Amino acid sequence: MNQKPLLIATALLLALGIACKKSEVKTQDELYGKPDAKSDVQVLADPPLTWQEHWFEHNQLLQRKYFDTSVVVYHDNDVAATVTWPNTFLAQVWNYTKLKYGSFGTDSRLYAIFHTAKYSGGHPSTYFDGGHDYRNVIDCGSSSTTAWTSGTGNDLDLSTHEVGHIVEGASKNVKGSPAFGIWHDSKWMELYNYDVYVGLGRTADAQRWYNLVINGSDSYPRANTHWFKDWFYPIYTQQGNQASLNNFFTLLSVHFPKQTVNNGIANISTYTRGMNMGEFVHFWSGATGIDLKPLALTAFGTLDEQGNNWTTQLTTARSTFSGVTYTKDITSTAALTVSNENTNGSGAAEGSSKLTDSYYNTKFFLGAYPTSFYAMLNFPTAQVIKGYTITSGNDAIDRDPKNFKIMASNDGTNFTQLDIRSNEAFASRNQTKKYSFTNTTAYKYYRLYITANNGSVDLQLSEWRVLQ
Repeated sequence: MNQKPLLIATALLLALGIACKKSEVKTQDELYGKPDAKSDVQVLADPPLTWQEHWFEHNQLLQRKYFDTSVVVYHDNDVAATVTWPNTFLAQVWNYTKLKYGSFGTDSRLYAIFHTAKYSGGHPSTYFDGGHDYRNVIDCGSSSTTAWTSGTGNDLDLSTHEVGHIVEGASKNVKGSPAFGIWHDSKWMELYNYDVYVGLGRTADAQRWYNLVINGSDSYPRANTHWFKDWFYPIYTQQGNQASLNNFFTLLSVHFPKQTVNNGIANISTYTRGMNMGEFVHFWSGATGIDLKPLALTAFGTLDEQGNNWTTQLTTARSTFSGVTYTKDITSTAALTVSNENTNGSGAAEGSSKLTDSYYNTKFFLGAYPTSFYAMLNFPTAQVIKGYTITSGNDAIDRDPKNFKIMASNDGTNFTQLDIRSNEAFASRNQTKKYSFTNTTAYKYYRLYITANNGSVDLQLSEWRVLQ
C-alpha cells in the first residue's frame, strides 16, 4: 500500500476558508515517512491524458487540461473550464523555485491538481513518493462550487504554499524536513510565498501577502510568537534575501544525519530525525553567516516548544555540527562600560546594559548625548575582532547612529582605529546592520564611538555586538 503524504492546512488558510479535512491531516512522520511501494502507474515521457487518484479518500479520474515542460495541470470534472491561470502562474512559480533551489528529480514538471466542491485544502507530494506515482505534486481542493475561478488572492497563496512544501521536503536530493517540528506547517511557507512573489515581480501580491502575515502570531514555541515579523523577515531583508533560504537547505543536506533507504524504485537519501531548536538556530546562523542567537532570543525567548532551554542545545549543536560555521559573536564574554549613562542607571529599562543583552527589542537610550560618547567592551583576555553589528531602536529614526568608529587597545589608554563609518542609515526599526574590517591583532578593549546621529539631541540603539 502506498504511503500517504501529509495534507497541509495552515492556520492562516483556515481563517481564509481554505482548509484540509480533519481526517486528512497527518503527522510529520507520515509526511516524509517510510519508503513507498512501487506504484502501478509509470511516469511517462508525456503526461497521461487522465490520472486516476488513489490517495486518501481521493478517487477522481482527473483530466489533463494543460502541459508544457514546466507544469502539468489536471482538473476533476467539477472545475470550471475557465480556470486557466495555473498554466502560466504555476509554471513561473516552479521555474523560479528550481532556479533558486535546484532540481527536484529528473522530471522537470510540477503536477498541479485542482478539485472543486470537494477535498478542501491542499497537500504536496514529491518525486521520492510512490503515493502520487513519484511525481512532484500539489493537490488543491475547495468546498466552493466556484473554486479557483478568480486566479487571485487565496488561489495563488494556497497553490504556492504547497509548492513550498516540496522545497522543504525534497531539496538537494534528500527526502524529509528536519525543521518541520520547529516551524510546523506554515511558518516557512509564509516566507517562501513572500519570496516567490518578490522574485516573480508580483509587487502587489508581495505587499498583500506581507500585510496578511506581518502581524500574525502563533503559540509555538511560546505564546504570541511572531515568526514572520521577528524571525524570517529580518533574516530575509538583512541577511541575504533568498540566498540564505537556499543556504539553509544546502547545509542540512551536507551536515544533518541521513540514511539510505529504498523507496520502491531506487535507493534514496533521507534525514534520520528532526532537529531541535538549538540546531535550528545554529543551521540558520550558518545559512546567513552570522550568529542569530540574539535574534532568536528576541523572537522565541529561551525555551523551545517542549520547555527546554534551547541555548544549551545551541552550544551542543555548535560542537556536534562544527562544519556549520559563521561569524562568532563573543560579546557576552566581555564587560560593558559607557562614557555616559542613562539617567536611571545601567540596569534601568533603557540603561546601557540593554546595549549588549542579546535582545533586539530592548534599547539603550541616552538623553542629550555628547558627540564624544563611546561604549567599551573589556575582555578577560585579548581577542581578535573582525566585525560588529549595530541594531537601530524601535522608534525615532533621528536618534539612530550616523557616524561611528571602532577603536581598540591593550592597555585601555592608547587606542588604534580599526573601522570608521559615515552617513550610515537604518531603513527600518530594529534593523541590524553588519560591518566587517580587516584585523589580525588581539585586543582587550574595544570601543564604539558614536560621533553623530540623525539630528536628535538624544541617542538610542538596541544592540551592539562584536564578531570574530
